[in-house]
Parts: sequence; structure tokens; C-alpha cells
Amino acid sequence: MKRIAIFASGTGSNAQKMLAHFQFSHKVKVGLIVSNKPQAGVLNFANEYSVPILLLERERFLKGDGYVSELQTAGIDWIILAGFLWKIPATLSKHWEKRIVNIHPALLPNYGGKGMYGQAVHRAVLAASEKETGITIHYVDEQYDHGATIFQATCPVLPSDTPESLANRVHELEHLHYPLVIEKEILAQSD
Repeated sequence: MKRIAIFASGTGSNAQKMLAHFQFSHKVKVGLIVSNKPQAGVLNFANEYSVPILLLERERFLKGDGYVSELQTAGIDWIILAGFLWKIPATLSKHWEKRIVNIHPALLPNYGGKGMYGQAVHRAVLAASEKETGITIHYVDEQYDHGATIFQATCPVLPSDTPESLANRVHELEHLHYPLVIEKEILAQSD
């Protein structure tokens, strides 16, 4: 059984899909929900699914030990980012090398990097008059949105799109693919 920690800063819709997907799995278990915001909506999902919570303090996470001991104590094999807005420190990326995965709401390498998250991404895609956008599921390294791509899926950008309507279409892709790709990647590395 592989244990994952889901890191999220917001409402946690991707985390909720992950929790539901792995709820009855005999191969992958969500062992921890990690957040940097004590009021984050994702914590409600953690309580609903009876998953322990770890709240992060900024200084310790970014410049200290990165909470490695707590993650190890929880038996965490993989870290899954689901709308987590802090950069992952080297302490974690080295310890869980090729075992930290992020989802980005665009087709990397386009529209990635510092500050490119949420509506900022969708506004940039629309401003560039792109014909398609999508999601990128990728490994995390020490640079924003830089690690090796695992999976991409696309959707059209419509002439009538707003950042909100485009975000909704991209969220559908995230919810459809993220749990399945995570499961496949974890099991492939477990063989």
C-alpha cells in the first residue's frame, strides 16, 4: 500500500476527487492532507474522509526542515500537489525525488512559472488568442512548473470564453484525469 499526502491551499476540488477515487483502494491510500491555510476548504474534505491534517507554518516549511519528519512518520511515499501555492523546498524535492507530482491548468511549458496559477493562467491564454489549452501533470523539481511532464490533455478555447468559463472546462479535465494518472504513475513505479 502506497501512502500519499495531498498538499492544497484552497477549496480542494482536486483533493476531493483524489479522496473519493482512493477511498476503497487496496494499493493507494490518502494518508495526510497538508495545507498552509487553516481555513482552507480542503480541510473539510479531510474531515469528511477521516484523513489526518498537517498545517504548515511558512518559515519552517520554506527555510526549515520542510516537515520531513512528520511526513515520514505518516509513512508518506508520494506527495501530490492539488492547488498548493507555495514552492516546494529542496528539502522535500530531494527526499521525494520523482515522487512529487503537480497539476497545472495549462499546456506547459506555456503559461507556467511564478505567479501563473488560477485565473492568471486563463487570462493569459485568452489574451494570447490560443485555440486550445488544457492540463499538464508533471513531476516537481526546484523550479516552478519545470519538472518532467507525465501527462497532458487538451480542450478548445472558444471565442466566447471568459477566464471563468475556461477555468470550468480545464477543471473538468483535472477532475477526470488527475486521480487516474496519479494511480497509474504510482503503480508503475511500484512494479
